[in-house]
Parts: sequence; structure tokens; C-alpha cells
Amino acid sequence: MTIIGRHPIRPATAYLWFEGSWSLLHRVAFTLLLVYQVQTAHLSPLELIVVGTVMEATCFLAEVPTGIVADLYSRRLSALAGALVVGAGILVQAAFPAFWPIVLGNIIWGIGYTFISGAVDAWITDEVGPDAVQPLFVRFEQQHLALTIVGVVLAGALGHVDLRLPMLVAGLGYVLLALVMSQLMPEHNFTRTPHAGFAHMGRILRDGLNAARRPGVVRSFLVIAVLTGLSSEVFDRLWTARVLASFQLPDLFGIRDPALWFTVFALISTALALIANLAANRFAADRINAVHPAGLMATLVLVQAAGYAGFALLGSLWPVLAAMWVRDAARSIATPISNAWLNRNVESHARATTLSLAAQADAIGQVAGGPPLGLLATRTSIPVAMLAGAVIFTPAAWVFARLRPNGSEAAVHKPGVTSV
Repeated sequence: MTIIGRHPIRPATAYLWFEGSWSLLHRVAFTLLLVYQVQTAHLSPLELIVVGTVMEATCFLAEVPTGIVADLYSRRLSALAGALVVGAGILVQAAFPAFWPIVLGNIIWGIGYTFISGAVDAWITDEVGPDAVQPLFVRFEQQHLALTIVGVVLAGALGHVDLRLPMLVAGLGYVLLALVMSQLMPEHNFTRTPHAGFAHMGRILRDGLNAARRPGVVRSFLVIAVLTGLSSEVFDRLWTARVLASFQLPDLFGIRDPALWFTVFALISTALALIANLAANRFAADRINAVHPAGLMATLVLVQAAGYAGFALLGSLWPVLAAMWVRDAARSIATPISNAWLNRNVESHARATTLSLAAQADAIGQVAGGPPLGLLATRTSIPVAMLAGAVIFTPAAWVFARLRPNGSEAAVHKPGVTSV
């Protein structure tokens, strides 16, 4: 394929380069973000939750429109636009350490993320084919964890100078990523819809909604996404505040700098997640690559819920952190499995839209669950709110466990069995 003015590379290579760079920049930007918001911007627990809720509300409103645009015009261009807008949102947050500018930065970031959400997975699934995408997702997850370690170290070094510096570097990095990948990222197997109007957009949306309504994998994943969103916001937004408020950071040669210690915590978390991911793929490859990995996913949900509960209930710093690291390791194993499973059960022409519906379901959960749990944390304590989140998340294991093969999966599993 000849593209004037560009030099596209192999789709799998482009995917790993784009997503690997994204992982590196994301970790540079977000390793110390909450420390920045707590210590530099002085946000309260409720304000921390509000920032996240506004971002998720933005994602909820923008997910489906941007997914439809990706399905109609170009998934590649959607991904590139997302990198540019995400970079702008991070730069706004870094430039103005106050509540309202941080809210604005999260709105911009949320819009940018919705251009990425669904589009990249839909793009690479079409480029390499649904049958070849799961090993690529697993390989990316391992690359993601390795590059995360590099990003954490870089964030710690930059944050030790100034907590805003990691975000400034990452924001500019996202802009550069979009410019470079615009020359390298191919799109061979996507056909743009000529003269697409609102009627065609409506048909794409209806196809995605029909897939979501039918019993089976897609509908079950939407239910799980809502449960995940309801429970995750309180943990993702308040775990740093929980550590800073409840425990004294260790004294290492007279140093208690939060930037240093949260860098160390992130490094340990990522290293353990990478080890767990490699071990799982070494010793349980058949279960991870199964067409219908319902039992494994149910188990991983229960492990994550136990990590939530342990983080809330334990009373010493290192056991609390260990509970978080167990949760993160289980999630790192589950993510590529669930992504590939969902992609295999989505029709190509509406893939980005349907994946955006799943992301939108997660956003609905976070918008609905974040403020009440944030208020609960303010009225009682952060651990109480986190324990409530663990209880809310646990039924996702039951949804996975009851999910039965359907469609193309039925050829591999017992025939005549219906899905939830």
C-alpha cells in the first residue's frame, strides 16, 4: 500500500509502538498526579472524587459520538486526534494547580480519551484479524508493564524536581506521538463510508445497541463494566489520600519525600504485575488463550475484590500496599483476556461503537458511584468507602461465572447452551 507523504509500517509493529508509547507517557503523567493534586493543588477527598466524576461524565457523553466517527471515517485518525487532545488536557492540569483548572484539564483529557477508546482495538483487530489479536494483546500487556517501569522511574526523577514536570513532559510527549505516528500508522482494512450522514451514524449506533441488548458476551461485559465503574472510582481517586492520611512514609536515609516513595510503590506494583503476567502466560497459557475464559475471569475478579477489601481493612502500610499490588497484578492478567474476548464477539463494521458502549457503561458506573462513595468517605472514612466499593464489585465474578458460549464460541464448546 502506497501512501503519499507517509511511510507506514506493519500494523502489529505500529500497534505496539503506539500503545507502548502511550503506556510510557501515561505512567509519566499519572504516577504522581494524585500526589500533585493532594499536596500542590490541595484538593479535598470530595474534590478528588468530583474531578474524576467530571472526567467520567465527559467520557460518557463523548464515547459513542467519537466511536461512531471512528467507525465511519477512520480509526487511525481517531487515535491520532485522541493523542493530541489528551496531551492538551494534561498540559492544562500541569499549568494551573487549582481545582477548576484541573477540572477543565480532565474534561479535555476525557474528550481525548474517547477518541482512543475502542478505536485502537477496533483498528488493530481489523488489521490483523480477530483470531490473531489475543496473542498481540497479551504481548502488549507485557510491553505495557515493562514500559510502565521506565515511565515510573522517569516520573519519579522529574517529580523530585517539581511535581508538575512529569505532566508537562508527558503532555508534550503525546503531541509528539501523534505527529510521529501520523507518518507510520497504516490503515489497510478499513473502508471509509462515503458521504456518511446522520442516518448512517444512526444505523451504526443501532447495530451497537442491538449487540448490547442481545444475551451474550457483549451484554454481560456491559453489566460488568457498570459494576467496575461503580466500585473503581473511590479506589483510583483516593488510594493516595488513604496512604498519606493513614500512614507515615518510611524514612530512607532521612528522606520521606512522597514523590520518591510513590515512585517506589508504583515500581513495585508494576514489577509484580509483570511477573504475574509472565508467570500466568508461562504456566496457564491454555486458560488465558481459551475462547471462553469465564472461570478464569471470575477468579480474577474475586482476587481483585479481595485486594480492594485488604487495602481498606489492613492497618499497616506494607500489608495495605501488598493488597493493592495483588489487585493490580490480577487486573493486569485480566485486561488483555477481556479485551480479546470482547473483540471476538463484536461485528467489524460497528466494532469501535460497541467498544465505546462498553467504555460508556464503565463511565456511567463511575459517575453514579463516585460521588456517593466520595461523600461516604467524607462522612465516615476512606477505608469504609473502599470496602463498600469492594462489595459492589464482587458480583462481577457471578456474571462471568454464568456467562455461556454463544455465536462462534459454540463451535468450540457444548452446543445448545444459551448465554446470560
